[in-house]
Amino acid sequence: MEEHGLCSTETPAGNKASFRETSLSGQESHVPSSEVLEAIENVIQGVVQSLAQKKAPVLTVANRTDWRNIEFKDSVGLQMIPGCTSKQIRSDCPQSAKRFALMLKILSMIYKMVQSNTYATKRDIYYSDTQLFGSQSVVDQIINDISCMLKIPRRSLHVLATTKGFVAGNLSFTEEDGTKVNCTCSATAVTVPSNVQGIKTGLNTKDLNSHAKFILIVEKDATFQRLLDDDFFNKVSPCIMITGRGIPDLNTRLLVRKLWDSFQIPIFSLMDADPHGVEIMCVYKYGSVSMSFEAHHLTVPSVKWLGLLPSDLKRLNICRDALIPFTKQDENKLASIQKRPYIASQPLWKKELEIMATSKLKAEIQVLTSLSSDYLSSVYLPNKLQF
Repeated sequence: MEEHGLCSTETPAGNKASFRETSLSGQESHVPSSEVLEAIENVIQGVVQSLAQKKAPVLTVANRTDWRNIEFKDSVGLQMIPGCTSKQIRSDCPQSAKRFALMLKILSMIYKMVQSNTYATKRDIYYSDTQLFGSQSVVDQIINDISCMLKIPRRSLHVLATTKGFVAGNLSFTEEDGTKVNCTCSATAVTVPSNVQGIKTGLNTKDLNSHAKFILIVEKDATFQRLLDDDFFNKVSPCIMITGRGIPDLNTRLLVRKLWDSFQIPIFSLMDADPHGVEIMCVYKYGSVSMSFEAHHLTVPSVKWLGLLPSDLKRLNICRDALIPFTKQDENKLASIQKRPYIASQPLWKKELEIMATSKLKAEIQVLTSLSSDYLSSVYLPNKLQF
């Protein structure tokens, strides 16, 4: 079967080449270096054995982006099913031979980093040979495929994601190298650490400490900065604010999950009232299809949709002229979200999405400034956060 330019043979569930049935859990989120090296050696050994038998070597990876391989669990979110279908990246097929070679190249780089206890970002790997890899997205996809194939989280492969998220509020923590970080300064935000796994969470409360009453996930940087300027996290009650500045990177998602595991406090999301905002909230809460194999330590199913709700627009008498008409892309995105398995378990979400679909109008959080310049921090959020 040919897929996305690859010669790949789809392997049904139950076949011995299928995706291994153990899934990553929070307890397994750190894998010892010896196990990582052994897993890579096993892959290379398979390649060598194929060559010795005069067979074309293949690498078997799960179909990570196929909804048929995904199941929804309330307590976890979107996760890969145990016996999902897989595809083979063949070395003897013109369409996939280069990808096969690139996977071996990156496996080799990972092996050396684990051996020497050094780390690299995905960007570092791409820039080590831009002509060979062609694009950053190729590197990103291959690293995710390798992580899924080996059943080992990316952090344990010594590959770090470039961080773009910010955190602020009632939070202090100690990084792996002993650096102490205090997020309570209201003037500026702190960049989400590139090694969230390394944040110390021992018996010493100074390692990871907060008196926050809730966590607020903010979709966009502009809204986050406005709340910072308004000193919001000290006005209502102590809180932690986090933004992934759009679609969240892995480190931002890991930090939200780590804070949830550590403090068990309510988590609210503040998104635009549009399909893109809903999609981003779903990534935090339920995860994404492509990263479903790591759902157990990325998703936070307790996330609540605080706003901006489509029903808020009518309730607050937002002027119709301030709203934005749907594009065809918006319609398609919303229709896709409405069909997802987790929507059935969220009747209130379903109702809000129906309001959006009927009106075919969307709004950014900034629309609240049409009521007053500080309406978001002084009126809207305080009224919503009476929990």
